[in-house]
Amino acid sequence: MLRGKRVGLVTHAAAVTPDLQAAPDALVESGVALRALFAPEHGLESAEADADPISHGVHLRLGVPVYSLYGETHSPTPAMLADLDVLAFDMQDVGARFYTYISTLFYVLRAAGQFGLPVVVLDRPNPINGLAVEGPLLEPGFESFVGVALLPVRHGMTPGELARWLNAENNLRADLTVIPMQGWRRAMWFDDTGLPWVPPSPAMPHLATAVVYPGMCLIEGTNLSEGRGTALPFEVVGAPWLDAHGLAQTLNALGLPGVRFRPTHFIPSAGKHAGQRCQGVQAHVLARDALQPVRMGVRLVAACRVARPDRFAFLASSWEGRAPHFDLLIGNATLRTGIESGTPVAELIANWPSDEDDFRRWREAYLLYE
Repeated sequence: MLRGKRVGLVTHAAAVTPDLQAAPDALVESGVALRALFAPEHGLESAEADADPISHGVHLRLGVPVYSLYGETHSPTPAMLADLDVLAFDMQDVGARFYTYISTLFYVLRAAGQFGLPVVVLDRPNPINGLAVEGPLLEPGFESFVGVALLPVRHGMTPGELARWLNAENNLRADLTVIPMQGWRRAMWFDDTGLPWVPPSPAMPHLATAVVYPGMCLIEGTNLSEGRGTALPFEVVGAPWLDAHGLAQTLNALGLPGVRFRPTHFIPSAGKHAGQRCQGVQAHVLARDALQPVRMGVRLVAACRVARPDRFAFLASSWEGRAPHFDLLIGNATLRTGIESGTPVAELIANWPSDEDDFRRWREAYLLYE
């Protein structure tokens, strides 16, 4: 499909073959004329910090241009596409709406549709399985680069399935081909596949990180540390002014399925509260199939606000310069304002099952695997 054509590849370090050969090298060795590479957030080598802009460059070994899709533009420009016959997309996602590789996929499909360039998506597993759907649908008006389409927080789809959904539901008009996986089933977690885990971003070192990420990433929208700058990003949460023991007791008393919380102390080397001793909790997942990470994250945020209403705060805006970041992550303003007013969490998330059921039906036509 790609031989004899001038190919641009949208990729990153986690796109490897089972024997850990990088996707660009695998394509070149198979005789593909690779003319350009496109880098998402965190860069081609998945080494840059979150939200840091990526610059254009040249791949020193392959000698092809590397165009940034996370800097001056999120979308491939006509100049970037002028020398290409086809775009290939090969990136490992982690299964949460706000992980920005979904947004990069959206903008690639949109540009391809505008400029009449075919797109081939090389599918990869959803590492946290393809069955679970959780969280509210993003509300219109809250679209951003951490929520590019009206998906729930945990969508349970693969990149190939998302490409089909995004292309059709947003009328992107891309000439899209998805190369499906062989042997993947919806109930699989990444460690069921036998494939090697390569971190798709600096703060996603292990599968265990991805398991809790759909809920723990909500901490990004607050003045709590989400564990960046520690060995356990998104698994530990805290701040200098929290009481670790009391917070763990409060959370464990909720009896949340599949998880227990351990009081912990940590000193982040980067990010919020860098260099300060934080007290908080580590989320220990005991039964990942029972875990509801998005609900867990909301309960954690609410508990921290109740524990220290004088110190806890939602961030006033996002790096996009509009709307509180928490609102862009969860996809609405209702949850934040409800937590701030003391509305019981059960009441705030009461409509989630309806959203989740609606999306399961909505996505059905785009699924590729049983």
